[in-house]
Amino acid sequence: MDQQDFTATILVKQSPAIAFEAIKNFRAWWSEDIEGKTDKLNEVFFYHYKDVHLCKMKLIEIEPNKKLIYQVLDNQFNFVADKNEWINTKLVFEVSEENERTKVKFTHKGLVPEYECYKVCEDAWGNYIKKSLYDLITTGEGQPNPKNKEGFNAEIVKEWIT
Repeated sequence: MDQQDFTATILVKQSPAIAFEAIKNFRAWWSEDIEGKTDKLNEVFFYHYKDVHLCKMKLIEIEPNKKLIYQVLDNQFNFVADKNEWINTKLVFEVSEENERTKVKFTHKGLVPEYECYKVCEDAWGNYIKKSLYDLITTGEGQPNPKNKEGFNAEIVKEWIT
């Protein structure tokens, strides 16, 4: 049986260059709680949502205005038995032109229905891609998770970043 990676696709009127730049700006569509650079090849960044989800990623491939691939280096969920389900999965963004529009195809390679987190992740990615990223591309403003006002343990951030 073929692996059924999570995929979401959006079509926008904006150029591939505008869509590509928006994708790289994770803070504007995914979360304001990101430490590190999300737009530089081989750079590692750290995402967290309170203590619910901690994730370290690296941009491993970039093809200007066409493709971005991020690898999940480390991950931890607090709501599933296997807290490391995302480790070594990849976030793949493919940008192309289709019928005078720009198509953004997002695939989370390795995020499959067998994972305990799949339903929650499917709902979350659907919202982030089809609503927040779409809005960022089309209006210039996404709906990322806001910065956690309570802060986050600096020692945990330091440990995850290094």
